[in-house]
Amino acid sequence: MIADASPAEKRVFQRDYISWSAISTYQQCPLRFYFRYVAGLEETFVSASLVLGGAIHKAIEFHFNQLLAGKPAPEQDLLLAKFWEEWHQRADATEIRFGKNENLDGIARTADRMLAAFRESESACPGGDILSVEEELREQLVPGLPEVLGRLDLLLNAGDTLTVIDFKTSRSRWSREQAVQAGDQLRLYSELVRSLIPGKRMRLQFVVLTKGAKPAVDQVSVSVDSQRIQRTKRLLQSVWQAVKAQHFFPSPSPMSCPACPFRGPCSRWPGN
Repeated sequence: MIADASPAEKRVFQRDYISWSAISTYQQCPLRFYFRYVAGLEETFVSASLVLGGAIHKAIEFHFNQLLAGKPAPEQDLLLAKFWEEWHQRADATEIRFGKNENLDGIARTADRMLAAFRESESACPGGDILSVEEELREQLVPGLPEVLGRLDLLLNAGDTLTVIDFKTSRSRWSREQAVQAGDQLRLYSELVRSLIPGKRMRLQFVVLTKGAKPAVDQVSVSVDSQRIQRTKRLLQSVWQAVKAQHFFPSPSPMSCPACPFRGPCSRWPGN
């Protein structure tokens, strides 16, 4: 059993694959990466905002699985039922911690508004044939590195074009800079799709649902930029080399630290 694990214990990363979420975690805080992916510590809590996003995502997944099966788009009450099913599963597994001015009634109203906005948006019925929903792809994209694991929210086919769509929830509408930075995830996924289905044009898109009093559903396109793809592959190499060399250290942030589930182990980390 792991208790107060520290990098001094010389554990190693055991997975035979690496995901974009793991890469992003290392970029955010190498010590958080260690606690989660190397030491395997249990998260002591999860923020209500994160669970809200995950439950919205699960309801949208159900929506597209119904369409993929040739069924009508589900009604609002059914999407809300899927939302609460996911919420309660998370609540049974770990403590859900509410932020300032957050409560369960507010979460319920927000979820209702967000799902209603989604159902009324163009994103709920995109053009093209649905090829897959929540599809896992694995491929070695960089020699000498583990396979990259990607989970595609939605893959569409329209003529000679494949569209990779990823759904995000956000407190506010994305800036262009946010889209550019987040786009590396989709560009990496496009490489996974290209290895599976060659010869097709690629179209990459985020669908961003905001959590405000009047939720927006924005379609944000991302360019397929070969230079950015190569840059992202070099990022994978750099992070992997740092992980193998056990370069783990805290990266304090007033935005990230308050909601981090590893604050206790972090405070006890001996610094070696």
